[in-house]
Amino acid sequence: MKDFVLDTNVILHDSRAIFLFEENNVLIPMTVVEELDTFKKEMNELGRNARFFSKTIDELRAQGSVAEGVLVNTKGGVLRVVRCSAEALTHLPPEMDHNLPDNRILAVALHNQEHSENKTVLVSKDTNMRIKADALELPAENYENDKVDVEDLYTGILYLNAEDEIPPSEYLLPNQYIVVRDLATGVITKEGRYDAGLGEIVPLREDLASWGLEPANDEQRYLMDLLLNDDIKLVTVSGKAGTGKSLVASSVALRKVTDEFTHRKLLISRPVMPMGKDIGFLPGTAREKLDPYMAPIYDAVEYLMSGGIADIKPAGKKRGRKSKDEEEKEYGKMGKGLLELEAAGIVEVEALLYIRGRSIPNVIMLLDECQNLNKHEIKTIVSRAGQGTKLIFTGDIEQIDSPYLDATSNGLTYLIEKFKDQKIAGHVTLTKGERSELAEIATQIL
Repeated sequence: MKDFVLDTNVILHDSRAIFLFEENNVLIPMTVVEELDTFKKEMNELGRNARFFSKTIDELRAQGSVAEGVLVNTKGGVLRVVRCSAEALTHLPPEMDHNLPDNRILAVALHNQEHSENKTVLVSKDTNMRIKADALELPAENYENDKVDVEDLYTGILYLNAEDEIPPSEYLLPNQYIVVRDLATGVITKEGRYDAGLGEIVPLREDLASWGLEPANDEQRYLMDLLLNDDIKLVTVSGKAGTGKSLVASSVALRKVTDEFTHRKLLISRPVMPMGKDIGFLPGTAREKLDPYMAPIYDAVEYLMSGGIADIKPAGKKRGRKSKDEEEKEYGKMGKGLLELEAAGIVEVEALLYIRGRSIPNVIMLLDECQNLNKHEIKTIVSRAGQGTKLIFTGDIEQIDSPYLDATSNGLTYLIEKFKDQKIAGHVTLTKGERSELAEIATQIL
């Protein structure tokens, strides 16, 4: 049995963390409760987690005193809220400020380490906190209950050499692409998608081009084949910048809505997460505030529409052109094309914060930059899907702007791993950059 002392950031990341330590004891320093109190009024995931945790602790009080300990699971795990006494502070070296919250949490852990028969372990997502604990000879661990090993992250494609045997079906995942390549010539001798329902590898579709966009490489071919399959209701796409995630997804989604009429509209959304320093509050309506964050999707749609259209036409038809300056002057930075798609009810742009509570049937939902979502937000979005809806999640797990997520714990990574064995889901990782030679070099060396 161990005594786990939880840092504030663990609760803010996962409000149910206290239930996940099995038969071990969970210690919450009073300082953590005080820090959480400052987050309770925030209208974001941190605020929700702080409020949920406070409500949970209040409900546990019905069992008895949280100072003496209450059961938190069926395996005998006990939760205690521990105050930072004057005696506990004596365990800190003189150079450490006793008033800093992190140091008071460390003091509680050090005091427990001296007086408990169990091994004491500090759990924190803060690297510096773990470093300080190690310097004080206090065992410390990162909170990894929701982490996925990025090195083993599912790519959706199984590459084999010509002399290799294709694994039996029980070793293949639903909608996984099998690629057999001649090692000497580099030529693909066999490829296809594993159909778990049929129990066999089926060939790719031939009519992949969508809204005038042809796949630029084999990975994009596999992605287009996946996106065009109406039986696959959830598609995840990961890849570095410039691999064509948003462009390919937008082209197929528009084809399904305007050419094949399989869905009534395309719903586009994206986390409102600035890169680096924010510029503060933006003026205008909710839609106008959202526009700067949606610019990459607007660019993709405008590219597909070749600078704006006079009316809605399938891919391959000639479309009228205007100069970029004329378009921006008349229609704003969104461009005429997207505005006309919206006016025709073909495209809807929505902020993610308005998704909660909705039921969305028979649409294609394209959600970009999903590496900035956590697993709870991902669950909220997926659970909104109504009958006939197809979800497309795209993102780059190497470009995360949220300070509370990393490549192993973000929502996109979590979603890929959890849905990889589901027949109605598929995934493709794009690795080859197609934006430009300069962009490709930048992603490799910078």
